[in-house]
Amino acid sequence: MVPVPLQNASNLRDLGGWPAQDGRIVRTGLIFRAPALANLSASDHETVAALGLRTVCDLRGIREAGANPVDIPGAVRLALPIEPSVGGSLKDILHTGQITGHMSPDDMMVLLQDAYRAYALLSFTQYRAIFQALLQEQAPLLLHCSAGKDRTGFGAALILSTLGVAWDHILEDYLATNTQWRREIASRFDLPEVVKTVLLGAHAPLLTGAFEALRREYGTLDDYLHRAMGLDADARVRLRALYTQ
Repeated sequence: MVPVPLQNASNLRDLGGWPAQDGRIVRTGLIFRAPALANLSASDHETVAALGLRTVCDLRGIREAGANPVDIPGAVRLALPIEPSVGGSLKDILHTGQITGHMSPDDMMVLLQDAYRAYALLSFTQYRAIFQALLQEQAPLLLHCSAGKDRTGFGAALILSTLGVAWDHILEDYLATNTQWRREIASRFDLPEVVKTVLLGAHAPLLTGAFEALRREYGTLDDYLHRAMGLDADARVRLRALYTQ
Protein backbone atom coordinates (compact mmCIF):
# COMPACT_ATOMS: atom_id res chain seq x y z
CA MET A 1 0.00 0.00 0.00
CA VAL A 2 1.49 3.30 -1.10
CA PRO A 3 -0.59 6.44 -0.27
CA VAL A 4 -0.59 9.22 -2.86
CA PRO A 5 -0.94 12.53 -0.95
CA LEU A 6 -3.36 15.15 -2.28
CA GLN A 7 -4.47 18.53 -0.94
CA ASN A 8 -8.20 18.37 -1.71
CA ALA A 9 -8.81 14.63 -1.54
CA SER A 10 -7.62 11.66 0.47
CA ASN A 11 -7.40 7.87 0.34
CA LEU A 12 -5.81 7.67 -3.11
CA ARG A 13 -3.55 4.62 -2.82
CA ASP A 14 -1.38 2.37 -4.94
CA LEU A 15 -2.32 -1.29 -4.44
CA GLY A 16 1.28 -2.28 -5.15
CA GLY A 17 3.78 -3.46 -2.59
CA TRP A 18 1.78 -6.20 -0.91
CA PRO A 19 3.47 -9.62 -0.72
CA ALA A 20 1.81 -12.31 -2.83
CA GLN A 21 2.26 -16.05 -3.31
CA ASP A 22 5.60 -17.69 -4.07
CA GLY A 23 7.63 -14.75 -2.81
CA ARG A 24 6.18 -12.36 -5.38
CA ILE A 25 5.07 -8.76 -4.72
CA VAL A 26 2.23 -6.78 -6.28
CA ARG A 27 3.76 -4.32 -8.75
CA THR A 28 3.55 -0.64 -7.91
CA GLY A 29 2.34 2.08 -10.25
CA LEU A 30 -0.26 -0.08 -12.01
CA ILE A 31 -3.44 -0.37 -9.91
CA PHE A 32 -4.82 2.43 -7.73
CA ARG A 33 -7.88 2.90 -5.54
CA ALA A 34 -9.51 6.18 -4.55
CA PRO A 35 -12.65 8.13 -3.76
CA ALA A 36 -14.11 10.37 -6.45
CA LEU A 37 -11.28 12.73 -7.43
CA ALA A 38 -13.37 15.84 -7.99
CA ASN A 39 -12.49 19.39 -6.87
CA LEU A 40 -8.75 18.78 -7.01
CA SER A 41 -6.26 21.60 -6.66
CA ALA A 42 -3.80 22.47 -9.41
CA SER A 43 -1.04 20.58 -7.61
CA ASP A 44 -3.40 17.63 -7.10
CA HIS A 45 -4.02 17.50 -10.83
CA GLU A 46 -0.27 17.40 -11.39
CA THR A 47 0.10 14.57 -8.88
CA VAL A 48 -2.66 12.52 -10.51
CA ALA A 49 -1.31 13.24 -14.01
CA ALA A 50 2.07 11.87 -12.93
CA LEU A 51 0.44 8.47 -12.29
CA GLY A 52 -0.05 8.09 -16.05
CA LEU A 53 -3.52 6.59 -15.69
CA ARG A 54 -4.94 4.94 -18.80
CA THR A 55 -8.22 3.64 -17.35
CA VAL A 56 -10.56 4.97 -14.67
CA CYS A 57 -13.20 2.51 -13.45
CA ASP A 58 -16.03 4.57 -11.95
CA LEU A 59 -18.27 2.48 -9.69
CA ARG A 60 -20.59 5.35 -8.73
CA GLY A 61 -24.26 5.32 -9.57
CA ILE A 62 -25.42 7.29 -12.58
CA ARG A 63 -26.78 10.21 -10.54
CA GLU A 64 -23.68 10.31 -8.35
CA ALA A 65 -21.36 10.46 -11.31
CA GLY A 66 -23.45 13.10 -13.05
CA ALA A 67 -23.47 15.35 -9.98
CA ASN A 68 -19.69 15.23 -9.52
CA PRO A 69 -17.95 14.49 -12.83
CA VAL A 70 -14.42 13.14 -12.65
CA ASP A 71 -12.27 13.79 -15.70
CA ILE A 72 -8.67 12.63 -15.70
CA PRO A 73 -6.92 13.75 -18.90
CA GLY A 74 -5.43 10.88 -20.88
CA ALA A 75 -7.53 8.23 -19.15
CA VAL A 76 -10.55 6.39 -20.53
CA ARG A 77 -13.45 6.41 -18.06
CA LEU A 78 -15.35 3.13 -17.74
CA ALA A 79 -18.78 3.79 -16.23
CA LEU A 80 -19.56 0.72 -14.09
CA PRO A 81 -22.43 1.97 -11.94
CA ILE A 82 -23.42 0.17 -8.77
CA GLU A 83 -26.69 1.87 -7.90
CA PRO A 84 -28.14 2.60 -4.45
CA SER A 85 -30.72 -0.14 -4.91
CA VAL A 86 -27.93 -2.47 -3.78
CA GLY A 87 -26.52 -0.13 -1.20
CA GLY A 88 -23.95 1.44 -3.49
CA SER A 89 -24.09 5.16 -2.84
CA LEU A 90 -23.71 6.51 0.67
CA LYS A 91 -25.26 9.78 -0.37
CA ASP A 92 -28.05 8.39 -2.50
CA ILE A 93 -29.12 5.87 0.15
CA LEU A 94 -30.38 8.90 2.07
CA HIS A 95 -32.71 9.78 -0.79
CA THR A 96 -34.16 6.25 -0.89
CA GLY A 97 -35.48 6.68 2.66
CA GLN A 98 -33.56 3.67 3.98
CA ILE A 99 -31.69 5.86 6.48
CA THR A 100 -33.55 7.86 9.12
CA GLY A 101 -32.57 9.80 12.18
CA HIS A 102 -33.94 6.93 14.30
CA MET A 103 -31.57 4.36 12.83
CA SER A 104 -29.20 2.70 15.29
CA PRO A 105 -25.56 1.70 14.67
CA ASP A 106 -26.70 -1.94 14.50
CA ASP A 107 -29.33 -1.03 11.90
CA MET A 108 -26.63 0.67 9.83
CA MET A 109 -24.38 -2.39 10.02
CA VAL A 110 -27.22 -4.59 8.76
CA LEU A 111 -27.76 -2.25 5.81
CA LEU A 112 -24.06 -2.26 4.99
CA GLN A 113 -23.84 -6.04 5.31
CA ASP A 114 -26.63 -6.36 2.75
CA ALA A 115 -24.77 -3.95 0.48
CA TYR A 116 -21.53 -5.92 0.64
CA ARG A 117 -23.25 -9.20 -0.10
CA ALA A 118 -24.84 -7.49 -3.09
CA TYR A 119 -21.43 -6.32 -4.34
CA ALA A 120 -20.29 -9.94 -4.39
CA LEU A 121 -23.44 -11.57 -5.75
CA LEU A 122 -25.26 -8.95 -7.83
CA SER A 123 -22.58 -6.57 -9.15
CA PHE A 124 -20.17 -9.07 -10.67
CA THR A 125 -20.64 -7.60 -14.15
CA GLN A 126 -19.08 -4.32 -13.02
CA TYR A 127 -16.16 -6.00 -11.29
CA ARG A 128 -15.66 -8.36 -14.22
CA ALA A 129 -15.12 -5.32 -16.46
CA ILE A 130 -12.27 -4.17 -14.21
CA PHE A 131 -10.56 -7.53 -14.58
CA GLN A 132 -11.03 -7.44 -18.33
CA ALA A 133 -9.34 -4.04 -18.48
CA LEU A 134 -6.44 -5.44 -16.44
CA LEU A 135 -6.16 -8.47 -18.72
CA GLN A 136 -6.10 -6.14 -21.73
CA GLU A 137 -3.20 -4.29 -20.06
CA GLN A 138 -5.16 -1.06 -19.77
CA ALA A 139 -3.10 -0.07 -16.75
CA PRO A 140 -2.23 2.08 -14.93
CA LEU A 141 -5.81 1.70 -13.78
CA LEU A 142 -7.79 3.47 -11.05
CA LEU A 143 -10.96 2.14 -9.47
CA HIS A 144 -13.09 4.49 -7.42
CA CYS A 145 -16.55 5.23 -6.08
CA SER A 146 -17.62 8.25 -4.01
CA ALA A 147 -15.84 7.53 -0.73
CA GLY A 148 -13.37 4.94 -2.02
CA LYS A 149 -14.44 2.72 0.86
CA ASP A 150 -17.12 0.13 0.11
CA ARG A 151 -17.60 -0.58 -3.60
CA THR A 152 -13.94 0.26 -4.15
CA GLY A 153 -12.91 -1.64 -1.02
CA PHE A 154 -14.56 -4.84 -2.21
CA GLY A 155 -13.09 -4.42 -5.69
CA ALA A 156 -9.59 -3.84 -4.34
CA ALA A 157 -9.90 -6.90 -2.10
CA LEU A 158 -11.02 -8.99 -5.05
CA ILE A 159 -8.04 -7.87 -7.13
CA LEU A 160 -5.55 -8.51 -4.33
CA SER A 161 -7.09 -11.94 -3.68
CA THR A 162 -6.75 -12.83 -7.35
CA LEU A 163 -3.10 -11.76 -7.29
CA GLY A 164 -2.42 -14.12 -4.38
CA VAL A 165 -2.21 -11.64 -1.49
CA ALA A 166 -2.91 -13.17 1.93
CA TRP A 167 -6.18 -12.30 3.65
CA ASP A 168 -4.49 -10.51 6.56
CA HIS A 169 -2.85 -8.09 4.13
CA ILE A 170 -6.10 -7.65 2.20
CA LEU A 171 -7.87 -6.69 5.41
CA GLU A 172 -5.02 -4.34 6.27
CA ASP A 173 -5.41 -2.56 2.95
CA TYR A 174 -9.18 -2.39 3.36
CA LEU A 175 -9.01 -1.03 6.92
CA ALA A 176 -6.39 1.57 5.97
CA THR A 177 -9.32 3.71 4.81
CA ASN A 178 -9.98 4.41 8.50
CA THR A 179 -6.68 6.27 8.76
CA GLN A 180 -6.12 7.41 5.17
CA TRP A 181 -9.55 8.91 4.39
CA ARG A 182 -10.35 12.36 5.80
CA ARG A 183 -14.10 11.73 5.37
CA GLU A 184 -14.62 14.75 3.17
CA ILE A 185 -18.27 13.78 2.61
CA ALA A 186 -19.21 13.52 6.31
CA SER A 187 -21.07 16.83 6.35
CA ARG A 188 -23.60 15.47 3.83
CA PHE A 189 -25.17 13.14 6.40
CA ASP A 190 -27.57 14.47 9.02
CA LEU A 191 -27.33 11.46 11.31
CA PRO A 192 -26.48 10.76 14.94
CA GLU A 193 -22.69 10.66 15.31
CA VAL A 194 -22.68 7.04 16.45
CA VAL A 195 -24.55 6.04 13.29
CA LYS A 196 -22.40 8.26 11.07
CA THR A 197 -19.28 6.64 12.53
CA VAL A 198 -20.51 3.24 11.38
CA LEU A 199 -21.60 4.54 7.98
CA LEU A 200 -18.27 6.21 7.22
CA GLY A 201 -15.98 3.53 8.62
CA ALA A 202 -14.39 0.44 7.11
CA HIS A 203 -15.34 -2.64 9.13
CA ALA A 204 -13.61 -6.00 8.74
CA PRO A 205 -16.83 -8.07 9.21
CA LEU A 206 -18.35 -6.38 6.15
CA LEU A 207 -15.56 -7.48 3.84
CA THR A 208 -15.29 -10.89 5.46
CA GLY A 209 -19.06 -11.33 5.10
CA ALA A 210 -18.94 -10.53 1.40
CA PHE A 211 -16.28 -13.17 0.77
CA GLU A 212 -18.17 -15.68 2.91
CA ALA A 213 -21.27 -14.99 0.79
CA LEU A 214 -19.48 -15.61 -2.50
CA ARG A 215 -17.99 -18.84 -1.16
CA ARG A 216 -21.42 -20.05 0.01
CA GLU A 217 -22.82 -19.32 -3.45
CA TYR A 218 -19.90 -20.55 -5.59
CA GLY A 219 -17.90 -22.94 -3.39
CA THR A 220 -14.38 -21.50 -3.62
CA LEU A 221 -12.82 -18.18 -4.53
CA ASP A 222 -11.37 -19.73 -7.70
CA ASP A 223 -14.83 -20.97 -8.69
CA TYR A 224 -16.24 -17.48 -8.12
CA LEU A 225 -13.45 -15.88 -10.15
CA HIS A 226 -14.06 -18.35 -12.98
CA ARG A 227 -17.86 -18.29 -13.08
CA ALA A 228 -18.65 -14.72 -11.95
CA MET A 229 -15.54 -12.83 -13.05
CA GLY A 230 -14.82 -14.84 -16.21
CA LEU A 231 -11.29 -15.67 -15.04
CA ASP A 232 -10.25 -19.23 -15.78
CA ALA A 233 -6.96 -20.65 -14.49
CA ASP A 234 -5.00 -19.29 -17.45
CA ALA A 235 -6.43 -15.79 -16.95
CA ARG A 236 -5.54 -15.83 -13.26
CA VAL A 237 -1.98 -16.90 -14.08
CA ARG A 238 -1.75 -14.11 -16.66
CA LEU A 239 -2.96 -11.49 -14.16
CA ARG A 240 -0.34 -12.59 -11.66
CA ALA A 241 2.34 -12.44 -14.33
CA LEU A 242 1.28 -8.93 -15.34
CA TYR A 243 0.74 -7.41 -11.89
CA THR A 244 3.17 -9.18 -9.57
CA GLN A 245 6.92 -9.55 -9.73
